[in-house]
Amino acid sequence: MKFQALFAAAALAAAVSVPVSASASDQGAVLEGAATTIANLQHDPAFSTAQKMLRRARAVLIIPSLVKGGFFVGGEGGDGVLMMRHGKHWSAPAFYTMGSASFGLQIGLEKAQVVLLIMSDRALKAVERDEFKIGAGAGITAVTLSAAAEGATSGNLSGDIVTWSSASGAYGWLTINGSVLKPRSGWNEEFYGKPVTVMQILNNKVTNAEATPVRRDLAAAM
Repeated sequence: MKFQALFAAAALAAAVSVPVSASASDQGAVLEGAATTIANLQHDPAFSTAQKMLRRARAVLIIPSLVKGGFFVGGEGGDGVLMMRHGKHWSAPAFYTMGSASFGLQIGLEKAQVVLLIMSDRALKAVERDEFKIGAGAGITAVTLSAAAEGATSGNLSGDIVTWSSASGAYGWLTINGSVLKPRSGWNEEFYGKPVTVMQILNNKVTNAEATPVRRDLAAAM
């Protein structure tokens, strides 16, 4: 048990470590992946429910590629973008990383797209912190929206954070409880050309034309 715990701790630490800088192509790849994820979400049987929730979500965190085994044994993680809703429009993207010792993905699944619908102000405030662990006594509830929820209504899916994943149909027990979210400050500074906070990004105090397509696609999905 001690050996397994050490591996889990190492996986989690590696998953949330953030390099000082990154090439512009890294951010561009994440933005392109986020746009693809939005398109895939719209073709999922659960989208009718997700669309209604998207219209009242406080923010959305899109992880285009959650990779299994990418951060030591048993670990998963990936980079993504956080955008806050302003009426029918979405903010500039803040780059984030998401990691966990294990998301419970079944054997054979190596990669998944993940969208976190952040439904409450308290969840958004928690995510805006320098580092936030979901379910760590923070009073933030997280539930999973899968193809099995096609007949559900947004009112039946009560949670501060609602998760959609491309893995949900075949692997509906995917959970984000225990995962850690952390801003990629180096990526954000490089993308916007100066030191910038998550709040400044989400309130559109900075801009970058490269983010226009994903913002437009997300608005069109509502």
